[in-house]
Amino acid sequence: MSELAADRFDTILESLKDVIDPELGVNIVDLGLIYDLAWDDDNDALVVSMTLTSAGCPLTDVIEKELENALDGVVERFRINWVWMPPWGVERITDDGRDMMRALGFSI
Repeated sequence: MSELAADRFDTILESLKDVIDPELGVNIVDLGLIYDLAWDDDNDALVVSMTLTSAGCPLTDVIEKELENALDGVVERFRINWVWMPPWGVERITDDGRDMMRALGFSI
């Protein structure tokens, strides 16, 4: 696997901000659910290493579909590498994500 060029990384990251966690109402980037973006040279595909706020999230299918929609036209192929260690925690939320959560009434 190889690293993404900075401009491509930024474009992909911006596209992923369209994916909203259906339970919290904040995008998956600012929630800190994206752990890594890499390029699988062998399969010519983006690898999105990410987690969920909980391993038993009942809305995994919704997030996967939203990811597919967000990356449509940005990359031809991608796959999700689900990461459970280290587990997600509120310390991963960006400052923008914290502002969004406060606006929604969450105490962060």
